Amino acid sequence: MFHMEKILTYLTDLENNNNRQWYLSHKEQRIEAEREFEELLQVLILELGKVDNSILFNNPKDLTFKLVRDTRFSEDKSPYNPTFRAHISSKGKLPIPVGYFIAIKPNNQSFLGGGLFADMFRDATNMIRDYIDNNEMKLSSIVSDDLFASNFTVMGTALKNIPQGYNENCSMKEYLRNKSWYVEYKLSDEKLLDDRKFIEMAVEKYSLMIPFNSFLNEALVNFEMPERK
Repeated sequence: MFHMEKILTYLTDLENNNNRQWYLSHKEQRIEAEREFEELLQVLILELGKVDNSILFNNPKDLTFKLVRDTRFSEDKSPYNPTFRAHISSKGKLPIPVGYFIAIKPNNQSFLGGGLFADMFRDATNMIRDYIDNNEMKLSSIVSDDLFASNFTVMGTALKNIPQGYNENCSMKEYLRNKSWYVEYKLSDEKLLDDRKFIEMAVEKYSLMIPFNSFLNEALVNFEMPERK
């Protein structure tokens, strides 16, 4: 079983010492914390796989994101993001198909997520808008479900107006403005500290996201990831 306390301790230390010298001199602590996070992901995959078996064959190490930040276009020049992040889907950590996102960050900044966070794929955006326009009642039933609505609010980058060509009378027209569609469940540090209870809670919250994720993946069934140039 993983130890969340080791993960949080390392990330807290990194947040308080966000510089290259400290990062390099605490390599062993980082490796140990990363190992604990990968173990967390393995347990999560096995438990969540009981309700979504499409994710069962993932290797946890392949699902994680780097701590190093790209600071080229950011005012914040701190070199590291003190957050362990991963995306679990039927195709690993690719943003499409959508799956289950996890971010562990100290000081009550952790969250569980689902849906499409990326908004740079125009084809994906158009596919989802078209699907919403033609399946408004299906989306309505998902987002208005009592358990879903009491846990999540659909968020995402959005335009000011509905793009041309879409139904202005669509009951889900507020979602036609979006370029991304995702949900988050915020986690306090306290909710993280009991390892077994955390996994149970995470599986419960992710299970509530499944209809929403499935809707988006149905829209994106023919999406092809652009080739890197």
